[in-house]
Amino acid sequence: PTRSDFQRDRDRIIHSSAFRRLKHKTQVFVYHEGDHYRTRLTHTIEVSQIARALARSLGLDEDLAEALALSHDLGHTPFGHTGEDALDECMQAFGGFDHNAQALTVVTRLEHRYANFDGLNLTWETLEGLVKHNGPLLEADGRPVGKYAERGLPLAILEYNALQDLDLASQAAAEAQAAAFADDIAYIAHDIDDGLRAGLFDIEELREVAFLDGLLREIDSLHPNLDLSRRIHEVTRRVITRFVEDVLAESARRISALDPSDAEEIRRAQDVVIAFSPDLRGADAAIKQFLYPHMYRHPKVMEVRQHADRIVRDLFRRFCDDPAALPQEWRNELPEDPARRARRVSDYIAGMTDPYAIMEHRRLFDDTPDLR
Repeated sequence: PTRSDFQRDRDRIIHSSAFRRLKHKTQVFVYHEGDHYRTRLTHTIEVSQIARALARSLGLDEDLAEALALSHDLGHTPFGHTGEDALDECMQAFGGFDHNAQALTVVTRLEHRYANFDGLNLTWETLEGLVKHNGPLLEADGRPVGKYAERGLPLAILEYNALQDLDLASQAAAEAQAAAFADDIAYIAHDIDDGLRAGLFDIEELREVAFLDGLLREIDSLHPNLDLSRRIHEVTRRVITRFVEDVLAESARRISALDPSDAEEIRRAQDVVIAFSPDLRGADAAIKQFLYPHMYRHPKVMEVRQHADRIVRDLFRRFCDDPAALPQEWRNELPEDPARRARRVSDYIAGMTDPYAIMEHRRLFDDTPDLR
């Protein structure tokens, strides 16, 4: 009775099994590369901190923004985007795999904690923001947009939306938009940090990006001869600060121009109210363009990705061909329909942590690759 509805959502997310599993799910590096690299859990905590800061400064609902930040990665597979790409290809004949749709499935169906219902029984606003934090999924005429334009909306979203209309053609609420930008800020900052500390690129290479070159010049002027570890941290914290300050200024301007009387006016707006300025939007794109070849496609990372890809594909094929290999609770009431059976296998694999996926592969195969 002492909590608001959105506080209750936040607490249920934190106490869920799926949230705890984020501790052992890869962000970019696999779990045993080192204790100081980000996992899905530490990334989620950083996103939550930034989302709360944005919400508080802009007068939004801080608890809703926090709930959305904490839940935004619940649908991710083991082994980061490698696992998602592999599972998506395995599921191509059955509608593909989408981590946003999987997060919705987790919080509405797969969590079995409460006596009265499956899932977490979250508020409409949290479910809506979870699905739409990256923008509307449909045009006003019902046509899918963005990445869903060609393949259509994931079945999990369509099925849930038939039960409870999530207003898929409108903008997300401002809190969901804030969580999405917090995600963007957190991951570019910590990927720079992790990439530097892992030795995938040198700090002087950051000067290829004009925005980062400016930060380095500022640091070197204020703190000449600073040791590398502190220099890296100074870059990271300045990236976060500049992007947060920019989002706050641009968003305040947009909110003032729209002058909404309620959240519904933000949902019906033609554009988002939380955004980067044009200058920082360019810096964001330039940083991602730098990180793609220097980090996400670095030979060391790609070698690990190939092994992780194989583990996910092997597990999917084995469980589809031999359902008896699934744990008993996942074999119960196994659907006869091939598409729904494949979806159940996909749900099982998507929920795995990195070490559990490796352990399952070793249980079923004699040649599990070494991800080191």
